[in-house]
Amino acid sequence: MLDAVRPVRSLLVAIFVLMAGAGSISTLASVRLEAAGAGAPLIGLVGAAYFAGLTLGSLRAPAMIRRVGHIRAFAAFVSLLSASTLAYVLHQGPALWLPLRLVDGICIAGVYVCLESWLNDRAEPRERGAVLGGYMISLYAGQAVGQFLLNVSDVSAARPFLLASILISLAVLPVTLTKSPGPTLGEFHALSLRRLYAASPLGLVGTAAAGLVLGAFYALGAVYARRIGLGLAEVAGFMSAVILGGVALQWPLGWLSDRFDRRAVIVWSLAGTVVTAAGLALAGAPGVLLLLGGGLFGGLSFALYPLCVAHTNDHLSPEQRVAASGGLVLVYSVGAAIGPLAGGAALAAFGAPGLFGAVAVFAAAAVAFGLWRLRVRPSPPEEAQQPYQPRPHTTPMAAALDPLSPEET
Repeated sequence: MLDAVRPVRSLLVAIFVLMAGAGSISTLASVRLEAAGAGAPLIGLVGAAYFAGLTLGSLRAPAMIRRVGHIRAFAAFVSLLSASTLAYVLHQGPALWLPLRLVDGICIAGVYVCLESWLNDRAEPRERGAVLGGYMISLYAGQAVGQFLLNVSDVSAARPFLLASILISLAVLPVTLTKSPGPTLGEFHALSLRRLYAASPLGLVGTAAAGLVLGAFYALGAVYARRIGLGLAEVAGFMSAVILGGVALQWPLGWLSDRFDRRAVIVWSLAGTVVTAAGLALAGAPGVLLLLGGGLFGGLSFALYPLCVAHTNDHLSPEQRVAASGGLVLVYSVGAAIGPLAGGAALAAFGAPGLFGAVAVFAAAAVAFGLWRLRVRPSPPEEAQQPYQPRPHTTPMAAALDPLSPEET
C-alpha cells in the first residue's frame, strides 16, 4: 500500500490537514448553538444546510474545475472555506451560521471532486484500491483528530475557529506546490433513480437510510453528547470514537459480504445499527461503555454506504458502476440533508434519547425493507458478486477509484 500511495502523498496530506480543520466545524457549530439556547430543530436545520451544500457542490464543482483547472479550483475552494471558517466568529447565531454551513458544504464538495479525480488520474489501475483506502484513512483520521479542537473552546471563543482556519489554509500548500500538472476532468453522468431502484432496490433504500442516519449524527451527535452531561473533551472523544469505529469495521464487514449473501450482511448491519442506536438512546452517563457503543455504532453505520454500493454493483455491468455510484452518492446526500431535520425534531420532542431513537427508527424501517427483499428476490450467484471495496461517502468521483471500474473512467 505504501508504494501505491507514495506518488499521491501530497494529496493525502492535503486532505488530512484540511479535514483536521474543517472536520471540527460541524461539532463546534452544534455545541455553540446549543450553549446559546438554540433549539434542536434549528441546530438540525443548520446541519442540513451543510449537506445541501455538499449536494449542490457535487453537481456544480466539476464545471468550475474544467474551466480553471484543478490547482486553481482547489485553491479557490480552500480559500473560501478558510474565510467562511473565520466568519463564524463575527456573529454567533443561525442567521449567519446557516448560510456559512451551506458555503462550507459547497467548498468541501469542490475539494473532494478535485482530489478524487486527481487521485484517479495518478493511480495505476492495479493500485486504485490501495489509493482509495489511503484516501479514506487520511480523510477520516483528519476528521477524528479535528474533533479535539473542541478542547480549546474554554480558552477563547474564537480560538477553535482560528485554529481550524489555519489548518484549512495550510492544506493548500501540498497541492499548489506540487510539480505534477492537474488532470483533465471528463464528463460525468449519474444513473437515474428509476434505473438504480430497478437494479438494486435494497442498494438504493439502504443508501438513503445511511444518509439519514449519518446526517442526523454529524449534525446533532455533539448536542446529544452535551445533553447527557459530557464535557467538551468528552464530546470530542465520543465523536472521534464514532468516526474511527466507522473506518475500523468497514474491512471486516466487507470481508463477510464477499463470503455470504451481501443483502444479509446489509440487513444485519442495519439491525446492529438499530441495537446500538437504541443503546445510545438509553445511555445516561459518560464512560468507556459509551465510547465503545459509539465506536460500534460508527462501524456499523459507516459501512452501510459501501455495502450498498457493492450490492448495487453486483447487478450492473462494469461500464455502469461509476454512474451508479454517482447516483447513490446523491441519494445519500439528500438523505443526509433530511436526517438532521428529523433528528432535530425528535431531539426536541424527547430530549437527548430522541436523536438516537430517530436513528433507530430510520434503520429499523430499512431492516423491514431488506427482509422483504430477501424474500422476494434470490441472491445473485457467487460468481456474479463483485469484491467489496471500502469507500467514503463523499462525491461521485471517488467511485472511479474502484479497481473494478473500467480503466477509462
